[in-house]
Amino acid sequence: MPDEKTICMKASGLTKVFGLGRQKTVAVDHVDLDLYQGEVVSIVGESGSGKTTLAKMLLGLISPTEGDVYFLGKKRDLSSQKKKQDYWKNIQAIFQDPFASYNIFHKIDDVLLDCIYMRGGRKFPSEEKTGLMAKSCGFVNLKFEELTNKYPFELSGGQMQRLMIARIFLLKPKILLADEPTSMIDACSRATILEMLMRLRNETGMTVIFITHDIGLAYYVSDKVYIMEHGKFVESGTADEVILHPKAAYTRRLINDVPKIYEEWDLSTV
Repeated sequence: MPDEKTICMKASGLTKVFGLGRQKTVAVDHVDLDLYQGEVVSIVGESGSGKTTLAKMLLGLISPTEGDVYFLGKKRDLSSQKKKQDYWKNIQAIFQDPFASYNIFHKIDDVLLDCIYMRGGRKFPSEEKTGLMAKSCGFVNLKFEELTNKYPFELSGGQMQRLMIARIFLLKPKILLADEPTSMIDACSRATILEMLMRLRNETGMTVIFITHDIGLAYYVSDKVYIMEHGKFVESGTADEVILHPKAAYTRRLINDVPKIYEEWDLSTV
């Protein structure tokens, strides 16, 4: 469990409004969030609940309409490209679609070298750079000698997701935000990816945030779970509190929507 005294990120009153007047949509509505070092948190909700918009605000990819984000005790400042790059050294993401996560013109070597450069390794000897790239690939059960000079699109979806984790291994950010990281790969690869992410968390002490609709995944990996509906958190607490003893009707519906092998499936709401 995380050190309760160490908050690495805090969101206060975070709000995002798209559009104006009658076309206005409040995607995220005055959300408060405390993230502790080494904690695994899941933000759970259906499509349209606002969870991905919240993730993009935490990453600094879109600006909040209202509210503030604090990182390592200081109000986040993204006013220049240099400040953004410094922030992104410490918070990284793995997205749902691995095919959309890479520049198709960059080879795998370039993808990994960029991570080494971000951590100040631009002047490392070439043998050291190659060694770091090989070590990161080995962590995710890939062989660098089989990947060098290839493009990411030459890999399978599962291999590309593992390459994303290899990037995180090199960058060692303080926070990893994983937005539906296993939804596009098969069940065997899902288990492998989750095991790798948890091992990386244990080795580096980073905070992991899962953005997901999968309440089963949230239960098995999380220290804390937030349930999001219509841009607001309707329930939060430990995984046991929220999923075994849900208070909100929306949480109970999410749990009931998970088919159980030992029960007759209720298709009346389909």
